[in-house]
Amino acid sequence: MTCDSPPENTGFLRTRRLRATGAAGVLLAAALLTGCGQDSGDTSTGTATSEAARAVPERTTTPSYSASKSASATAAMTQDQKDRKKLLDSTKITFDKAVTTAEGAVSGGKVVDLDLRGPGKSDDDTDRESASPSASASPSGTASPSGSASASPTSTGASPSDASASPAATGPEWVATVAATDGTEHTVRIDAVSGKVVKSTEDTGQDAEDKSRTAGWVAKAKQTPQQAAKAATDKKKGTVTSLELDENDKNVLVWSVDVVDKSWNETTVDVDAATGSVTAEETDTD
Repeated sequence: MTCDSPPENTGFLRTRRLRATGAAGVLLAAALLTGCGQDSGDTSTGTATSEAARAVPERTTTPSYSASKSASATAAMTQDQKDRKKLLDSTKITFDKAVTTAEGAVSGGKVVDLDLRGPGKSDDDTDRESASPSASASPSGTASPSGSASASPTSTGASPSDASASPAATGPEWVATVAATDGTEHTVRIDAVSGKVVKSTEDTGQDAEDKSRTAGWVAKAKQTPQQAAKAATDKKKGTVTSLELDENDKNVLVWSVDVVDKSWNETTVDVDAATGSVTAEETDTD
């Protein structure tokens, strides 16, 4: 009986175990490599997603920037510029149509003065009192709801022709001074939205000398208001908001034309009423 066989079988088993261990190591290494490849791909995808997320807020901030820029530009305007913009934005009737309407309201009349005014503006450009319940006049002359006394229409002693502002004015108005053939001046108020005459009254305070002077100016003015306005806007582009026939410091009869440009600044251009040439120009940047 021999004892050599068991050692041979033991060596064979060890060899198979080593081979099995080597194969398992290869499989484990392959698994680790596969895992690393997947992690690398996930990291790349995450980085791209992060970059896209950061890009979205940058695009959406553009409208906000534009709105902020527009708001800043509006805030930079002076109060006079804001008032001019608001007035012109609400006006539908141009100056030339207002001239035609005003002259049609007075027989043989010629416009010698025209001015665009906001609601509640009187002939001396002062604001009328608000028509709110707390400030409105009571027809009987009793106290208003706020407790302040308000006069009745008859207590002031003013006739309807003395009123400097149209009681029906709720929007912008063209206020024209129209001279009749004898020089008598009439005030004609025109709704600057509808173009209708709101009120027409004769100036009863003129004496013979005033009428004669006005009639003389009308006769000497070879340039119509429309022609004077064209000369002014050829010199300074914009919208005509006022024109007046008067003598300047050198006693030259001129049309003084106010023109508001796209920056809402107002320029006064003096046009010789006889020749149509521009004699002076001054811009108000306030």
